[in-house]
Amino acid sequence: MESNYNNSRGVSYAAGFFMLIGLAILGLVIASVIGGGILVASAGGNVESMKTALNDPKNANMLRIIQAGSVILGMIVPTLITAYILDRKPLQLLGFRKEVDISQIMLVVTIMFTSLFVAGALGFLNKDIAQAFGLGNWAEQLEKSYNEQAALMLDTKGIGGFLVSLFVMALLPAISEEMLFRGGLQNYLTRATKNPWLSIIVVSLLFSIVHFSVYGFLVRFFLGIVLGYVFYATSNLWLSITAHFFNNALIISSIFFMTNQGKSMKEAMSKEVSATYWGFLALPVVIWLFTVLIKNTNKEKFLNRNHGI
Repeated sequence: MESNYNNSRGVSYAAGFFMLIGLAILGLVIASVIGGGILVASAGGNVESMKTALNDPKNANMLRIIQAGSVILGMIVPTLITAYILDRKPLQLLGFRKEVDISQIMLVVTIMFTSLFVAGALGFLNKDIAQAFGLGNWAEQLEKSYNEQAALMLDTKGIGGFLVSLFVMALLPAISEEMLFRGGLQNYLTRATKNPWLSIIVVSLLFSIVHFSVYGFLVRFFLGIVLGYVFYATSNLWLSITAHFFNNALIISSIFFMTNQGKSMKEAMSKEVSATYWGFLALPVVIWLFTVLIKNTNKEKFLNRNHGI
């Protein structure tokens, strides 16, 4: 992680880490109050009817707007505010680099694609663990609730609907979550502790916890580590955003194609990815791809220095 002390405003990165968590919680609370007010209003002022409004397909566009507002107020705005308080060049501090090499883009996409095999195996393991500890019913209910909400916001009616879904459910979450978790929290914790792996693991745990998924806990924890190491290795937030977007877009695209082949949205959303423990065999490949990415990044830095960049 490149230092940025010349532009620092003198506020410690440890303070920035906790400040960002506090502002994110505040932003999410404000977004929830606003979103709840909109839902109550749409239900005719009846709080008890809010759940019905929340599950009404007619309110899909409203739910998309509420979703967009939540990530902006709860993730993007707090991250930008904290970065500005810490540094005179907030976007540079967060890792928004002007230079993005096409070879690095291809590498991080390949890393993410290969990581999905490992993630599938972890999901398989996660489900077995949850059921072994008697958490199956609770986990199933959480997944059902999430799938119902996601299904309402996904629009698979034509290319236009597909592009809207990509923006709301893939691009916006990729940008906002990478800004908050990698460019913000992981970045500040790494600078404060000088321990990148501790920072990656702690923030990946937070990343998984906030998604409120029992069956997906290990999956998101692992993918958080992958995204975290992409950011640490390259110091370029655009690359972790690219990897995150690719993951989200792949899921949405599969749902789009399944529904357009005659499957219902419920079937497409609930269809389990074919996964076994054999997916763990992809882990050495992921590690090797990271070594290639690191060499590529170091080569780019060397060339930049020799060209006075």
